[in-house]
Amino acid sequence: MTAANLLVELFVEELPPKALKKLGEAFAEKIFEGLKLNDFLEPGSQLTSYATPRRLAVHITSVRGISQPRPQPPKTLMPASVGLDAEGKPTAPLLKRLRSMYHDDVDIQWLMSERVFVEEEAGKKVLKHRDDLAAGAPLFISLEGALEDALENLPIPKVMTYPNPSGDGWETVNFVRPAHSLIVMHGGEIMKEVSVLGLQAGCNTQGHRFEARVNPVVVQNADSYASQLKDDGAVIASFAERRTEIIRQLQAAAAPSGLKPIEDDALLDEVTALVERPNVLVGKFEEAFLEVPQECLILTMKANQKYFPLLDAAGKLTNQFLIVSNISPADASAVIQGNERVVRPRLADAKFFFDQDRKKALDSRVLGLAKVVYHNKLGTQGERVTRVQAIARAIGEKLGGETLALRADQAALLAKADLLTDMVGEFPELQGIMGRYYAQHDGLSDDIAFAIEDHYKPRFAGDELPRSDVGVCVALADKLETLVGLFGIGEKPTGDKDPFALRRHALGVIRMLIEKSLPLSLDDLVNIAFAGFRKGMLGQAHTDVYQFVFERLSGAMREQGYSANEVDAVLSLNPTQIYLVPKQLEAVRAFAGLPEAPALAAANKRVGNILKKAEGEVGGTADPARFVEAAETALFAALSEIAPRADVAFAAGDYTGSLQALAALKTPVDAFFDSVMVNADDPVLKANRLALLNQLHRTMNRVADLSRLAA
Repeated sequence: MTAANLLVELFVEELPPKALKKLGEAFAEKIFEGLKLNDFLEPGSQLTSYATPRRLAVHITSVRGISQPRPQPPKTLMPASVGLDAEGKPTAPLLKRLRSMYHDDVDIQWLMSERVFVEEEAGKKVLKHRDDLAAGAPLFISLEGALEDALENLPIPKVMTYPNPSGDGWETVNFVRPAHSLIVMHGGEIMKEVSVLGLQAGCNTQGHRFEARVNPVVVQNADSYASQLKDDGAVIASFAERRTEIIRQLQAAAAPSGLKPIEDDALLDEVTALVERPNVLVGKFEEAFLEVPQECLILTMKANQKYFPLLDAAGKLTNQFLIVSNISPADASAVIQGNERVVRPRLADAKFFFDQDRKKALDSRVLGLAKVVYHNKLGTQGERVTRVQAIARAIGEKLGGETLALRADQAALLAKADLLTDMVGEFPELQGIMGRYYAQHDGLSDDIAFAIEDHYKPRFAGDELPRSDVGVCVALADKLETLVGLFGIGEKPTGDKDPFALRRHALGVIRMLIEKSLPLSLDDLVNIAFAGFRKGMLGQAHTDVYQFVFERLSGAMREQGYSANEVDAVLSLNPTQIYLVPKQLEAVRAFAGLPEAPALAAANKRVGNILKKAEGEVGGTADPARFVEAAETALFAALSEIAPRADVAFAAGDYTGSLQALAALKTPVDAFFDSVMVNADDPVLKANRLALLNQLHRTMNRVADLSRLAA
């Protein structure tokens, strides 16, 4: 059977929209991988995945009807002593075995010369049989197996159990949603031999529920599937094509008003999974609702109604929104009015919550946090607020003295108060944001109000950082309290499980220290955070927290393009000022590009090993009066000239200049190791040479441990 293009479609009831994209991709990829594993694909074979609310499908080019023959390993027949007589001729047991494998009149002489051979195995001679290339298998056998494997391994959190369509009513099958039909076509041929989930392969599928021109759609061949669904079924089968069409229509609908739809990839994916042929319409709501914070209105429109709010050029919400409809009536007014009628109560609820919440001052809610459990081992939210206050005060004192400490204390006190508001109770995603609005309504200054919102930042990779110093203090305090508290009670992340998002909190601390250039020691911050907890409440986890944050720092720097050796060279010195690490890494990279770098890194590694093995305490400074070799005198002279220059550059923060000054040490260092015996018999001479190497080691390793760059 020659190669042809393959189509597989499973038609089901409405699939979960948030999972559809992954389901479609996984369905296609797993079938493709199964066929590839069994040699059914020609070189250059390509797959195209399709996914709509009611179907998963894949189109694969150049699929063989019969798999490629594959060589089989030789089979062991029996020991040579049993199968061959003294003259090397086949014995009765061997003849019986060969005839059972072939037939009674097989040419034994030919078999013995072409297929049977002797091989030594585990010290013994055995007879083996070499087979021809195994014949290829038909496509339908492997395809059914690949399809079953794909269905069993789709990323489905929960499956449904329903009656087997071809059963007697008592049998059941399991899948994410009940399946109704199966298409399997190899070119124009229907592969009726294939069946899964109680469905036998055919060529019929269903188009759009209301707008299909023909139902069922009878697929002519594998290549006509997408075009027939679009023309006859009013369905855009490709998830990617449907998504692109929605984007085009959203932009086209917003353009006449000079507006732009809100950008939200997750919402776009979900809406793409809800419609088979999109039709974007423009709706409106009363302008009076715009008095409510736009974050509330945007969230309720996106989360509850799957609408795309429209923003003006300044990013301010307007009273218009976009609806992605699954139908395209000649007169869409009824559809638009229906959606406007549905969204109005949602917006009214948001306005009611906002109005009610403002009747009560934010600080009056703080006492209520004492009744909200944070963690059974860490107490209530009220206790947590007290700890965050203490940590924020200490950080504020270090960054800006008493004034900043007091502002940070006030913001920390109010930071969690909005958890008890009606709006946050309805929309937890708005915590912090609503606190800011209510603080401003209460007449608090902007630095306090924005700190309440910003103390959750950064909430995800790439998120913005707190806008003010007050916000930075509270955000650091909040994240450090979480890290220290949970590590202190043994709630550490394990493997890929991180239920309390501690990795995200650690990365948030790192980003603030680096991007805000905060001169704060990580060790001091961890100690401050532990001091915020009641004595005896936590275990000794200082080192664990410190190392955890450093591991995240290492990963973050590697993600920015620095090599593992470069990162290791800097972090192995346990730098106290995290904000300087990127600058140190840039200096290490510049140094590594110098021609002298490999030799100096290797020499530094050698020096480090010598000093580690030295017995007793090594002196800090060599005595030039005790030098006896010209090379040690020359190295000391070079160090005396270069070390001060390197130190001045280091003190000025010019780490690149500090490291590059070391390049001049290559020649005297090489000469020293070529002609000087460090471990001399004379203990005084040996001690002086070790002190010289100690000087060299300190000078070379102020910015980074250069030995980590050695190959």
